[in-house]
Amino acid sequence: MQTITYREALNQALSEELERDENVFLMGEEVAEYDGAYKVSKGLLEAFGDRRIVDSPISELGFAGLGVGAAMVGLRPVIEFMTFNFSILALDQVINSAAKMLYMSGGQIPMPMVFRGPTGAALQLSAQHSQACETWYVHAPGIKLVTPGTPADAKGLLKASIRDNDPVAFMEGELLYNVKGEVPDVEDGDFVIPLGKADVKREGSDVSIITHGKMVHVALQAAKKLEKDGIEAEVLDLRTLRPLDVDAILETVRKTNRAVYLEEGWPYAGIGSQIVATIQEEAFDALDAPILRVTQADVPMPYAKRLEQMAKPDADRVVRACNRVLYRNGTGS
Repeated sequence: MQTITYREALNQALSEELERDENVFLMGEEVAEYDGAYKVSKGLLEAFGDRRIVDSPISELGFAGLGVGAAMVGLRPVIEFMTFNFSILALDQVINSAAKMLYMSGGQIPMPMVFRGPTGAALQLSAQHSQACETWYVHAPGIKLVTPGTPADAKGLLKASIRDNDPVAFMEGELLYNVKGEVPDVEDGDFVIPLGKADVKREGSDVSIITHGKMVHVALQAAKKLEKDGIEAEVLDLRTLRPLDVDAILETVRKTNRAVYLEEGWPYAGIGSQIVATIQEEAFDALDAPILRVTQADVPMPYAKRLEQMAKPDADRVVRACNRVLYRNGTGS
């Protein structure tokens, strides 16, 4: 095993897939000459040339549309958004073109392409640059959604996404780029993680914390705190939100009989709403307490540091939610 950063894992995945398939190319703002806004594409221009590592104008709608056209004629574009906040400008191409093309063509035109970049809040980037965009994408049939939380997942899932014949929104955590973790060595063979398979990041028996993306690390912090009080929390990382691993969700709920859903996005019509509905419909009799959600505050992300900290979900809020579903501390607070 090699220990590398999340950034390096993504870079390895891109490099390996560019080498493996000449139809793969990367396009986005500053991906070539500048090595990417977060240096994910470092060295790729030198290795593969400017026909496959392409700097684009500052026009998300334009280069996303170019990617859609390229996918329609058989190429495999990887379209990088400097942040998924900027992808709002390109949603017409993503949702109305990429996600619908296979269906509207009667199965004649596959759309093998990836839209990738960071989502969610970083540190004091304010409301327009701190949005968790998963809900906007997962709502539309025809597009898959991947949210890796670790370097290994980032590499294995990105390789699978590039090879997939459907469009994939691949949402990375901006604060994860420097996080290190173990990833299988390149010499050990082709490391690919299938889409639609959740992963238990921590075994437990008392309560299930279900989450995705960079919130996996918050969930693991909460589990460590709960362990000091003798509570064993299981942490289930969904990894992909479309397709959703419903079997893994139901398995962990039936194991612990209590569930907390943790997500970075807003609560209103968030990802957690779907997860809660799924559990209620499929595993209601297994529940010993109502399911609780821990989310960002239902406000645009503040710029002020203390207010931003208050708006974000954190480990202490997850611990309180777990205590509530366990009916601990008398009032459950």
